[in-house]
Amino acid sequence: MKQPTFVMERWQSHHENAVDYNLAESGVQPITLAELTELARIDPADTLLGYGHTDGSPLLRERIAAMYRGASAANVVATVGSAEANFLAMWRLVEPGDRVVIVRPTYEQTTGLAIGLGAHLESVWLEEERDWQPEPGSVSAAIRPGTRLVVVTHPNNPTGHPLGEAAVEEIVGAAEAAGAWILSDEVYAGGELSGEPTPSLWSRTARVLVSASLSKAYGLPGLRLGWLVAPEEFREELWARKDYTTIAPSPLSDRLGAAALERSVQAALLERGRRILRGNLAILRDWAQEHADVLTFRPPTAGAIAFFRYDLPIGSSELAERLLAEHSVLIVPGDQFGMDRHLRIGYGYTDPALEPGLERLSGLLRSLATVRAG
Repeated sequence: MKQPTFVMERWQSHHENAVDYNLAESGVQPITLAELTELARIDPADTLLGYGHTDGSPLLRERIAAMYRGASAANVVATVGSAEANFLAMWRLVEPGDRVVIVRPTYEQTTGLAIGLGAHLESVWLEEERDWQPEPGSVSAAIRPGTRLVVVTHPNNPTGHPLGEAAVEEIVGAAEAAGAWILSDEVYAGGELSGEPTPSLWSRTARVLVSASLSKAYGLPGLRLGWLVAPEEFREELWARKDYTTIAPSPLSDRLGAAALERSVQAALLERGRRILRGNLAILRDWAQEHADVLTFRPPTAGAIAFFRYDLPIGSSELAERLLAEHSVLIVPGDQFGMDRHLRIGYGYTDPALEPGLERLSGLLRSLATVRAG
């Protein structure tokens, strides 16, 4: 398996810890270990740092399953982040020559995995003028007989919009007709600004896998704890593949993750995240309005990311590289999602504050606009 370079992850890994303002992050401000243990009223000091349950402790899997209608612990495999979850799913499902349909733009991990696994890849693009929904009929046209897998990110990265019910119905119906599996990456669920949860694709069809983690809406990326929810018999196959990757989640992450998913703690963590997002989105809206001559902005409804289209005579990677070199600010260029002349900005962090990074980006946008006008 020869993987293409995961350009976005390389971009962030090289620069995210060496800039003044990192606006490339896609989750809410992380909390400290002390804050989590106080909120959950636990002391993890007696946690044995050995090998725990390789698929996740029963308590952890029960609490994950409780988030999905009709699921039980027997449907859950705990993973090291949603990245491992997506990898295990793709590794199990995709063989060379298989047809894989991916709804894009998206987090390009699954795209790269499909290519590396030798799949025939077909993309269905979300459209900005439709509020980041696919054109009606485009999904069912792509999911033809012989399609092995359909991949969606729901809510979406980078747009911050979930799929609407009409799009979900079309995807599920077409996948069932084609006998295809669905992998629904739901890592941004829980970050809905309205507080209304995005309906999961779990249980919408018999052949669906859901991946998610504690990294984005919960502010716990350092736990590196994710999961797959799968039909019980299929879950055993995914768990067996984990024996070849990370073997087991950290027992400390397992215990802290289970504590974070206790109902009252989970509610407090998600409300904290929404409070941060609502406050920062107001800042982002005002900033975008100042640049309405060059930016088109459809505010996100879920997650800590916003996707902007811009009208300037410069490609998105060149713009991002100039912003990095001249202003020490990191963003994600849209061409890393296959959409040039777009920018992804993370707005979930409070330390450092959002405004100074945006002000530096403003300086670059103004200078580029002056060049365009001249």
